[in-house]
Amino acid sequence: MLMPSIFGENLFDDFMDGFPFGGYRNTSSFNNLMKTDIRDTDQGYELDIDMPGFAKEDIRAELKDGYLTVKAQSSQDRDEKDENGRYIRRERYSGSCQRSFFVGREVTQEDIKARFENGILKLSVPKREVLPKAEENRYIAIEG
Repeated sequence: MLMPSIFGENLFDDFMDGFPFGGYRNTSSFNNLMKTDIRDTDQGYELDIDMPGFAKEDIRAELKDGYLTVKAQSSQDRDEKDENGRYIRRERYSGSCQRSFFVGREVTQEDIKARFENGILKLSVPKREVLPKAEENRYIAIEG
């Protein structure tokens, strides 16, 4: 059944979430972007982030206040015409997504290594030991 476009493609997603065992989920949209596998190794953490359809130039990684944020933005046009110049098919995609991970305030930008191959962004984040701050004695002044 065709639904008016004001309802979008995910009309029943919120309704079906109330069912046991997770209910219904539409897996054909952006829900499949940026799925991440995280491995804990002796040296640090290895992140593999699925980035299908994105080129290396479309992806940015930023470290700010202990959060590693990966952003991707893409815009594609695919047009086909027949002999008379009429469109047989027009498809456009434009979108962006982002995901953040807390890696600790001790990690610096130079510590993180990244490479992109076969639609997967691979990040290596070292473990940094959090050093406890030296405890300060705080005395209360006594008047009298």
